[in-house]
Amino acid sequence: MTTTRSANHSRTLQLVHIAMFSALMAIGANIASFLIIGGVPITLQTFFAILSGILLGSRMGAVSMIVYAFIGLAGVPVFAGFSGGMDTLISPTFGFIISYVFVAYIVGLIVEKWPSKKGFIVAALAGTAINYLFGTNWMYAAYKLWFAAPEGFTYQMAWAWMAVPLPKDLLLAVLAGLFGYRLRPIIQKYL
Repeated sequence: MTTTRSANHSRTLQLVHIAMFSALMAIGANIASFLIIGGVPITLQTFFAILSGILLGSRMGAVSMIVYAFIGLAGVPVFAGFSGGMDTLISPTFGFIISYVFVAYIVGLIVEKWPSKKGFIVAALAGTAINYLFGTNWMYAAYKLWFAAPEGFTYQMAWAWMAVPLPKDLLLAVLAGLFGYRLRPIIQKYL
């Protein structure tokens, strides 16, 4: 009987952690989203996606990001600029939302295989690179294929827009790696 209760307790804590990171993503999406450079809102989402992979692990971190995406697609205004709904699928920034699933998963895999301080920082920087590569390429394709591109929009312009939040995201990635390295042993006791 205690084994069943313990398994239920563990499962409940996992669900709470998944819900917590979905909520943190919603907060991170809108804490500074009034700052928009080019077509890109400045948010803390990459930071929380990295932390979800570090703290929850690859599988649960990815699940928390999937839950966040589905909550937003269901119409709850949890995306940047307090937006949400199915029309977000065709927005130029939806690629960043998709990338958070991969960011959390790959960051989680890296720290699971390389559980050192250096491994955590490398994982966080790799997560930022995945976010930028996937999100920026999606944004470029969206503007070129189905969204009204600004006058003279080029691939280089899309990357130039991303140069503005890059220093912030690199700094936050290193901080997420260091913070996650200190916090992961505590969180892992409850997963």
